[in-house]
Amino acid sequence: MSIPELNLSADPIDLTAALVDIASVSRDEKSIADAVEAALREQLTGFEVVRHGNCVLARTNRGLPTRVILAGHLDTVPIVDNVPSRRTVTDDEGDVLHGCGTVDMKSGDAVFLHLAATLDEPAHDLTLIFYDCEEIAAEFNGLGAIERELPDWLSGDVAILGEPTAGLIEAGCQGTLRVRFTATGTRAHSARAWMGDNAIHKLGGLLTTLAAYEPRRVDIDGCEYREGLSAVGIHGGVAGNVIPDEVYVDVNFRFAPDRSEEQAFEHVRAVFAAELASGAVTAEVTDSASGALPGLAHPAAAALVAAADGKFRAKYGWTDVSRFSALGIPAVNLGPGDPSLAHRVDERVPVEQITQVTQILRTYLSL
Repeated sequence: MSIPELNLSADPIDLTAALVDIASVSRDEKSIADAVEAALREQLTGFEVVRHGNCVLARTNRGLPTRVILAGHLDTVPIVDNVPSRRTVTDDEGDVLHGCGTVDMKSGDAVFLHLAATLDEPAHDLTLIFYDCEEIAAEFNGLGAIERELPDWLSGDVAILGEPTAGLIEAGCQGTLRVRFTATGTRAHSARAWMGDNAIHKLGGLLTTLAAYEPRRVDIDGCEYREGLSAVGIHGGVAGNVIPDEVYVDVNFRFAPDRSEEQAFEHVRAVFAAELASGAVTAEVTDSASGALPGLAHPAAAALVAAADGKFRAKYGWTDVSRFSALGIPAVNLGPGDPSLAHRVDERVPVEQITQVTQILRTYLSL
């Protein structure tokens, strides 16, 4: 099978469409990785290019004083009759590109590829990282594999992820913690309920506490992060005539990046201290990921904010900027597309946002 051709010097809108037209659902990124690798090798000069599985990496080594990392994932969620791409112009939405990955995040990838090919004299050394398996379990994430196996490629002064932000800088990200609270009791026939011990009833206090919880807001580098503590799942019960002997509720804590994962868990334990002290429930962490501080005070990040006319906000949700933050590298999210449209059947991006992000980054990378 021939490798799809990509013209990196083309308008990044057209390049986005070309990337969308190469199906690349998670675990099936070989075709798009082949195309990106071939284009980088054939159309760029002064870049070292490396292929690692279905990750494609490229970097310059001009000896410039700073290095900027541009990172984006190549995979998408499953396609639902939304490939190939199509472009429409309407009075309501204007000029829009439709298709799986237009938002998350092939438009961001296209901007990075286009700039690598068309920047004549960048002011920074550049590292490009295009990786696989971001949309599935973290154990498969290609950026994690690079961190473990090619760690020198993650060295830089600032990292920019092309995640969709509608063209605004979204700095840092929240951490996430899931805790399972379990209550146990004694099973019995519901006709003789007094002979059992209903596990579900023991969660009443916990749910009341959760409903009354007031989340914290915190300002970090001018970004307001809003925390959230929510029940996201509950399971219990055996049958319609049985007193249940076990029930659990999963609670998700989205925490500001000034807390560590350990501090986040301690906070959750403190919120439910009365329930835990009573022995009615137990708590177990089932998933956890640290947040990322915005780092906007770092000179390299401050220059990016200036190039974006000072427009930035906090990132809600978790992204791979956390990996860079853990390495001490300021990292931001910046890409075309409304994140609320990611993963939808009608995923689409206004083409003017692709042009806007290209201009912002061209200005920044030329400073």
